[in-house]
Amino acid sequence: MLKTHNISIKINKLAAAGLLCFISFCATAQVRTKVDTTSIRIGEELRISFEIQADSIDLVVFPDQQTFMPLEVIESYATDTTYSNSKIKYRKQYGLTQFDSGRYTIPRQKIIFNNTFFLSDSINVQVRDVAVDTTKQKMFDIKPSMAVAKAPFKVPAGIYWFILLAGVIILVWYFLRQKKKKEQAKKQLPAYQEALVALQELDSSSYLVQNNAKEYYSLLTEIVKRYLDREVDNAALESTTQELIERLHTLKKSGNFDFKIQDIKRLDTILKRADLVKFAKMQQGSGQAQADRATIEEVISNTHQAIPEPTQEELMRDTLYQQALKRKKLRKKIVVAASSLGVVLLISTVVFSSLYGIGTLKETVFGNSLKDTLDGRWFKSQYGAPGLIVTTPEILVRQLPKNANDSTSVSTSVSRFTSGAIGEDLYVSLSITKIAQQSSSEDQQIAVATGIEKTLETLENAGALNLVVKQESFSSEEGLKGVKAYGDFNLKLPNGAISKEKMSYEILLFDQQNTLQMVTVVFQRDKEYANQIKERIINSIEVPVSPQAQNKTQSQDAQ
Repeated sequence: MLKTHNISIKINKLAAAGLLCFISFCATAQVRTKVDTTSIRIGEELRISFEIQADSIDLVVFPDQQTFMPLEVIESYATDTTYSNSKIKYRKQYGLTQFDSGRYTIPRQKIIFNNTFFLSDSINVQVRDVAVDTTKQKMFDIKPSMAVAKAPFKVPAGIYWFILLAGVIILVWYFLRQKKKKEQAKKQLPAYQEALVALQELDSSSYLVQNNAKEYYSLLTEIVKRYLDREVDNAALESTTQELIERLHTLKKSGNFDFKIQDIKRLDTILKRADLVKFAKMQQGSGQAQADRATIEEVISNTHQAIPEPTQEELMRDTLYQQALKRKKLRKKIVVAASSLGVVLLISTVVFSSLYGIGTLKETVFGNSLKDTLDGRWFKSQYGAPGLIVTTPEILVRQLPKNANDSTSVSTSVSRFTSGAIGEDLYVSLSITKIAQQSSSEDQQIAVATGIEKTLETLENAGALNLVVKQESFSSEEGLKGVKAYGDFNLKLPNGAISKEKMSYEILLFDQQNTLQMVTVVFQRDKEYANQIKERIINSIEVPVSPQAQNKTQSQDAQ
């Protein structure tokens, strides 16, 4: 009996120990399932989260590809971990949605913990339709199909910068080339020294050794003609032998140059002999080429001595002429550079305009303030109390009331915030009017009408003429009742003239209990991007619904 009793005690102890381990394991690995809401509208996000507590050595896995059908996973958020003593709490969130209304059940999900897994709780979710009031929302017929012109071939925008860069490179190359020519001209030796150096280089050549008399006489005649071209006759290089000799005789007779008749005759003989060698392949006797070379050097020296020294007056005239010539060349370079740049810009303008339109070209080159405003940084801010949230290109500035007329007879206080001015590209005004607690619905209607009337009066005081006013009621997504007033007007300019371009305005007034919230936008009606800016501002308005207004709306819907 004693042995049996001991065995029973051991079994009970083992069972108790196992039970404690199981309870400890369940407490450690308990999975909690939470959702932020069980009722959403079509397309809204529902967040479901799974929490599990474990030790630092435990393995917890939330599979990325969870099966939440019939709901769709739109985002899997990063796992969040928090530490408490020696325990770690893991929290994993998923964003779900559904695009069909009805009642759905999120199935139980598998959470892996070490070598086992746990199932989360199932959740019932209701997906509601978005209420559309067809009495306020106008219905339109389906528009017929329209023929759309084929989109033009688009050239990458970088090609125009490439063309412009190529034009600049051509201009730089042209100026560098001209500069190089100018530097080479400065390095050129005087005519007499240049001729002597050329004759020395001819002596060191091997033409006569190779019996190449044609090349030898070609260089010899070119040397003497180049000298005469620079010092005596600027057409010597292009002249025949007969033309050159006749002009030298003419210069001799006119007294401009004191040539020796003997030098002219010797030059005539050598040039004619050179023509026979070059064109008739006449053979020369031994030593004839060296003798002709010595004669040419002597003729060049005698000519150099015969050239008279320029007078002071001639030097002055030559200086003035060179300066005028230099200015003329500079003007020519400027004209060529400007013409090249103009051609490049014209081609770029024509190509860009044909592909993207002249308006896009103007915006690219000169910019567009409204487009810069639309594409620039916008600010989302909350104004007043109760707050009204709106996104604008510039932060609105609070305006202090100028006089007692800024408040109506049924209001207690008015908060106003503005940006810009009426008459500029964009004017935004936001005002929040608190109505006395004891005000009746009739007083609220009066306050609404008064608010719109004072806004229109502000426009008239700023110079608005021919003011067109249209008004209609609407309801926001939050269920708030509101009034929309819109239209256009002509603006009287400070000089008394009336602007040809019309201005447009739009006023949205939200009527919560004891509070009127109004947003006014004034913009250029026919200016591009102005209407887009207005739409972006209007569509960004968020009006937090007060509890009193929410209760009032629910009671009205219940009735």
